[in-house]
Amino acid sequence: MSRRTRALVFLVAAIICALLAALVAGHYRSRLEGRYGPLRPVVVTTTELPAGEPIDVQRIGSALAVRRVPASFAPPGVLVHPADALGRAPSATIPSGSYVLDVQLAVPHAEATPGPGVGQGLRPLEVSVAGAQALTIGGSPEGRQVDVVVSRQAGLGRTATARIAASGVKLLALQSPAGPGESWSATLAVTEQQALSLIGAQSAGREIRLLPRP
Repeated sequence: MSRRTRALVFLVAAIICALLAALVAGHYRSRLEGRYGPLRPVVVTTTELPAGEPIDVQRIGSALAVRRVPASFAPPGVLVHPADALGRAPSATIPSGSYVLDVQLAVPHAEATPGPGVGQGLRPLEVSVAGAQALTIGGSPEGRQVDVVVSRQAGLGRTATARIAASGVKLLALQSPAGPGESWSATLAVTEQQALSLIGAQSAGREIRLLPRP
Protein backbone atom coordinates (compact mmCIF):
# COMPACT_ATOMS: atom_id res chain seq x y z
CA MET A 1 0.00 0.00 0.00
CA SER A 2 1.45 3.36 -1.01
CA ARG A 3 1.94 6.27 1.38
CA ARG A 4 -0.76 8.27 -0.38
CA THR A 5 -3.24 5.39 -0.09
CA ARG A 6 -2.48 4.95 3.62
CA ALA A 7 -3.03 8.66 4.20
CA LEU A 8 -6.38 8.48 2.40
CA VAL A 9 -7.42 5.47 4.48
CA PHE A 10 -6.51 7.29 7.71
CA LEU A 11 -8.46 10.35 6.57
CA VAL A 12 -11.57 8.28 5.82
CA ALA A 13 -11.23 6.49 9.17
CA ALA A 14 -10.94 9.82 10.99
CA ILE A 15 -14.07 11.14 9.28
CA ILE A 16 -15.99 7.98 10.17
CA CYS A 17 -14.85 8.24 13.82
CA ALA A 18 -15.95 11.89 13.96
CA LEU A 19 -19.37 11.03 12.54
CA LEU A 20 -19.80 8.19 15.01
CA ALA A 21 -18.80 10.46 17.90
CA ALA A 22 -21.31 13.07 16.76
CA LEU A 23 -24.06 10.45 16.53
CA VAL A 24 -23.28 9.12 19.99
CA ALA A 25 -23.17 12.62 21.46
CA GLY A 26 -26.45 13.54 19.78
CA HIS A 27 -28.11 10.37 21.01
CA TYR A 28 -26.84 10.98 24.54
CA ARG A 29 -28.05 14.57 24.47
CA SER A 30 -31.47 13.51 23.22
CA ARG A 31 -31.77 10.94 26.02
CA LEU A 32 -30.60 13.52 28.56
CA GLU A 33 -33.08 16.14 27.38
CA GLY A 34 -35.86 13.56 27.28
CA ARG A 35 -35.21 12.62 30.89
CA TYR A 36 -34.28 15.96 32.50
CA GLY A 37 -35.64 18.55 30.04
CA PRO A 38 -33.91 20.74 27.43
CA LEU A 39 -30.69 22.56 28.26
CA ARG A 40 -31.08 26.17 29.38
CA PRO A 41 -28.55 28.91 30.23
CA VAL A 42 -27.89 29.78 33.88
CA VAL A 43 -25.48 32.16 35.61
CA VAL A 44 -22.97 30.63 38.02
CA THR A 45 -20.10 32.05 40.06
CA THR A 46 -16.50 31.27 39.16
CA THR A 47 -15.18 32.94 42.33
CA GLU A 48 -16.77 33.77 45.67
CA LEU A 49 -19.06 36.82 45.76
CA PRO A 50 -18.77 38.55 49.16
CA ALA A 51 -21.92 39.77 50.87
CA GLY A 52 -22.73 43.46 50.49
CA GLU A 53 -20.23 44.18 47.69
CA PRO A 54 -21.94 45.54 44.54
CA ILE A 55 -21.22 43.64 41.33
CA ASP A 56 -19.54 45.95 38.82
CA VAL A 57 -18.45 45.42 35.21
CA GLN A 58 -15.07 43.94 36.17
CA ARG A 59 -16.65 41.45 38.55
CA ILE A 60 -19.21 40.38 35.94
CA GLY A 61 -16.35 39.46 33.61
CA SER A 62 -14.20 37.74 36.22
CA ALA A 63 -16.65 36.17 38.67
CA LEU A 64 -19.74 35.21 36.65
CA ALA A 65 -20.17 32.76 33.77
CA VAL A 66 -23.02 31.25 31.77
CA ARG A 67 -23.46 27.47 31.81
CA ARG A 68 -26.09 25.25 30.13
CA VAL A 69 -27.82 22.71 32.36
CA PRO A 70 -30.97 20.55 32.05
CA ALA A 71 -34.07 22.59 32.85
CA SER A 72 -34.99 20.32 35.78
CA PHE A 73 -31.64 21.11 37.44
CA ALA A 74 -32.05 24.91 37.22
CA PRO A 75 -33.45 26.36 40.47
CA PRO A 76 -36.34 28.86 40.31
CA GLY A 77 -35.22 32.45 39.89
CA VAL A 78 -31.72 31.65 38.60
CA LEU A 79 -30.26 34.48 36.50
CA VAL A 80 -29.92 33.91 32.76
CA HIS A 81 -27.81 36.95 31.83
CA PRO A 82 -24.80 38.13 33.92
CA ALA A 83 -25.79 41.76 33.22
CA ASP A 84 -28.91 41.21 35.38
CA ALA A 85 -26.57 41.27 38.41
CA LEU A 86 -24.98 44.61 37.49
CA GLY A 87 -25.05 47.14 40.34
CA ARG A 88 -26.61 44.69 42.80
CA ALA A 89 -24.99 43.13 45.86
CA PRO A 90 -25.35 39.64 47.41
CA SER A 91 -27.31 39.68 50.67
CA ALA A 92 -25.11 36.76 51.79
CA THR A 93 -21.83 35.40 50.50
CA ILE A 94 -22.29 33.28 47.36
CA PRO A 95 -19.64 30.52 47.15
CA SER A 96 -17.70 29.78 43.98
CA GLY A 97 -19.50 27.37 41.64
CA SER A 98 -22.99 28.30 42.85
CA TYR A 99 -26.06 29.32 40.91
CA VAL A 100 -26.83 33.05 41.14
CA LEU A 101 -30.47 33.60 42.10
CA ASP A 102 -32.45 36.80 41.78
CA VAL A 103 -33.52 36.64 45.45
CA GLN A 104 -29.85 36.57 46.53
CA LEU A 105 -29.17 40.02 45.11
CA ALA A 106 -30.36 43.39 46.30
CA VAL A 107 -29.79 47.00 45.33
CA PRO A 108 -27.34 48.49 47.89
CA HIS A 109 -28.68 51.14 50.23
CA ALA A 110 -27.81 54.67 49.27
CA GLU A 111 -25.00 56.28 51.23
CA ALA A 112 -25.69 59.10 53.60
CA THR A 113 -23.77 61.56 51.41
CA PRO A 114 -26.18 62.99 48.85
CA GLY A 115 -25.32 62.62 45.20
CA PRO A 116 -26.97 62.62 41.80
CA GLY A 117 -29.83 60.15 41.53
CA VAL A 118 -29.77 57.31 39.05
CA GLY A 119 -33.21 57.93 37.63
CA GLN A 120 -36.23 55.72 37.00
CA GLY A 121 -35.58 52.81 34.64
CA LEU A 122 -31.81 53.34 34.79
CA ARG A 123 -29.00 51.52 36.55
CA PRO A 124 -25.48 52.55 37.60
CA LEU A 125 -22.65 51.28 35.43
CA GLU A 126 -18.95 51.68 36.21
CA VAL A 127 -16.58 51.78 33.22
CA SER A 128 -12.94 52.67 32.64
CA VAL A 129 -12.61 55.86 30.59
CA ALA A 130 -9.80 57.71 28.85
CA GLY A 131 -9.10 61.44 28.93
CA ALA A 132 -11.49 62.00 31.83
CA GLN A 133 -9.31 64.67 33.45
CA ALA A 134 -10.76 67.23 31.03
CA LEU A 135 -14.16 66.73 32.65
CA THR A 136 -12.89 68.16 35.95
CA ILE A 137 -12.11 71.57 34.44
CA GLY A 138 -14.52 74.10 35.89
CA GLY A 139 -15.51 72.09 38.95
CA SER A 140 -16.98 68.75 39.91
CA PRO A 141 -18.52 66.93 36.91
CA GLU A 142 -20.87 64.71 38.94
CA GLY A 143 -24.49 65.16 37.91
CA ARG A 144 -23.67 66.50 34.44
CA GLN A 145 -24.86 64.94 31.19
CA VAL A 146 -22.27 63.43 28.89
CA ASP A 147 -22.08 61.61 25.57
CA VAL A 148 -20.26 58.26 25.68
CA VAL A 149 -17.95 57.69 22.71
CA VAL A 150 -16.55 54.22 21.93
CA SER A 151 -13.55 54.11 19.58
CA ARG A 152 -11.25 51.51 18.05
CA GLN A 153 -7.69 52.20 16.98
CA ALA A 154 -6.46 51.35 13.51
CA GLY A 155 -4.64 48.04 13.10
CA LEU A 156 -3.80 45.38 10.57
CA GLY A 157 -6.58 45.30 8.01
CA ARG A 158 -8.85 47.67 9.91
CA THR A 159 -9.44 51.41 10.12
CA ALA A 160 -9.97 53.55 13.18
CA THR A 161 -13.63 54.00 14.14
CA ALA A 162 -15.58 56.06 16.66
CA ARG A 163 -19.27 56.08 17.55
CA ILE A 164 -21.57 57.54 20.17
CA ALA A 165 -22.72 54.56 22.21
CA ALA A 166 -24.91 56.56 24.61
CA SER A 167 -26.08 60.14 24.39
CA GLY A 168 -27.02 62.50 27.22
CA VAL A 169 -26.41 60.10 30.11
CA LYS A 170 -25.90 61.31 33.66
CA LEU A 171 -22.41 61.08 35.17
CA LEU A 172 -22.94 59.85 38.73
CA ALA A 173 -19.30 59.70 39.84
CA LEU A 174 -15.80 60.13 38.47
CA GLN A 175 -12.78 58.58 40.19
CA SER A 176 -9.16 59.34 39.38
CA PRO A 177 -6.65 56.50 38.77
CA ALA A 178 -5.67 54.57 41.89
CA GLY A 179 -2.08 54.21 40.71
CA PRO A 180 0.34 54.58 37.79
CA GLY A 181 -0.83 52.96 34.58
CA GLU A 182 -4.46 52.69 35.71
CA SER A 183 -7.47 54.37 34.11
CA TRP A 184 -10.08 56.82 35.29
CA SER A 185 -13.33 55.22 36.41
CA ALA A 186 -16.75 56.70 35.67
CA THR A 187 -20.14 55.64 37.00
CA LEU A 188 -22.98 56.36 34.57
CA ALA A 189 -26.77 56.13 34.80
CA VAL A 190 -27.72 54.05 31.77
CA THR A 191 -30.46 51.84 30.42
CA GLU A 192 -30.04 48.07 30.32
CA GLN A 193 -29.36 48.14 26.57
CA GLN A 194 -26.74 50.87 26.98
CA ALA A 195 -25.12 48.90 29.81
CA LEU A 196 -24.86 45.76 27.67
CA SER A 197 -23.38 47.77 24.78
CA LEU A 198 -20.73 49.40 26.97
CA ILE A 199 -19.89 46.13 28.75
CA GLY A 200 -19.35 44.50 25.37
CA ALA A 201 -17.20 47.40 24.14
CA GLN A 202 -15.02 47.34 27.24
CA SER A 203 -14.64 43.56 27.08
CA ALA A 204 -13.51 43.90 23.45
CA GLY A 205 -10.79 46.38 24.44
CA ARG A 206 -12.48 49.45 22.96
CA GLU A 207 -11.56 52.90 24.30
CA ILE A 208 -14.35 54.78 26.06
CA ARG A 209 -14.39 58.58 26.37
CA LEU A 210 -16.88 60.99 27.86
CA LEU A 211 -17.80 64.25 26.12
CA PRO A 212 -19.56 66.87 28.29
CA ARG A 213 -22.70 68.27 26.76
CA PRO A 214 -22.94 72.08 26.36
